[in-house]
Amino acid sequence: MDLVSTLTDFAGFLTGYILPFLFVLTIVVFFHELGHFLVARWNGVTVTTFSVGFGREIIGWHDKHGTRWRISWLPLGGYVKFLDDESAASTPDLEKIDGLSEEERKGAFHLKPLGARAAVVAAGPIANFILAIVIFAVMFAFVGRQVTTARVDSVAEDSAAEEAGFQPGDLVLEIDGVDIESFADMQRIVSVSADEELVFVLERGDQEIEISATPKRREITDRFGNVQNVGLIGITRSARAEDFNLIKYPLPEAVWRGTQETWFVIARTMGYLYDVITGREDASQLGGPIRIAQVSGQVATLGFAALIQLAAVLSVSIGLINLFPVPMLDGGHLLFYGIEALRGRPLSDRAKEFGFRMGMALLLMLMIFATWNDVANLSRL
Repeated sequence: MDLVSTLTDFAGFLTGYILPFLFVLTIVVFFHELGHFLVARWNGVTVTTFSVGFGREIIGWHDKHGTRWRISWLPLGGYVKFLDDESAASTPDLEKIDGLSEEERKGAFHLKPLGARAAVVAAGPIANFILAIVIFAVMFAFVGRQVTTARVDSVAEDSAAEEAGFQPGDLVLEIDGVDIESFADMQRIVSVSADEELVFVLERGDQEIEISATPKRREITDRFGNVQNVGLIGITRSARAEDFNLIKYPLPEAVWRGTQETWFVIARTMGYLYDVITGREDASQLGGPIRIAQVSGQVATLGFAALIQLAAVLSVSIGLINLFPVPMLDGGHLLFYGIEALRGRPLSDRAKEFGFRMGMALLLMLMIFATWNDVANLSRL
């Protein structure tokens, strides 16, 4: 009986967390590396390996250009390796470069012009942003967006909304100059603006009025038991049937809204990191692979559409993180290329090696910190 129970629990863990996690991460990693791969091919770079995952190969094959496509057993990233790379981080193999024939040197990534190298490196994060825009656009155009009008149903006592003068029946039109189409739009802005004064434009009766309110920071627990610190003003949404609508947008508008949604994720991520650095937010919300697996499993219970949208959000985050100017990441390579453009010559091999070592140390520290947060968050569930 214990064995049966253990196997059942393991099967539930596998289907409920691991499979959604692998599905989401594989999509995001594949498109990131595909961006590098396609632009490298367009620039005549010889690509020897396209890997989703790290470590020992599970399955693989060669295409007609000689590239080895592989799926590896550790699905926590991936890489594209070029002819003259020493490692998956695209550090140059100087000995190999010296031994290349004249024909092989034409396909060497590190011997390409500066612009070509920068384009190949930037293509990965850009592919992530494009993927997110496409997913959001498809969802807006074909699945639709559930919209609840941003109408106030009730105002909590001793809340920021009561202090500001909100009344039941008020319709929120704008917040700090941003048009509000739904209650969810308002929630997103308010939740990330704790302790910041916001200016609301309301429709009250046949008049438009302007009031200011400062969301109060509160700790909330979502339906899955996750604890978050967010801003709240203390209102509930309207429950009237006429205030609920499912909107499907024309494809051109859906693409534009997908772009706006992608920008919102970028802005929110950067805003949160800035608040962490300046001490306005704590770093407890930073997570790693365990957190991603946990959230993937939770979102999967809401349906396939929700899981696909999580892939879009994760794609934006991974694209953005990879642009950080940290050696070992795409942004670190772009930083080196920027210095090369200013100096008129590349950094010395010793300087690059030092940078990569520092980048590796920083990434390991961040991974350890994120995993520690993951474990701490799990213990609170």
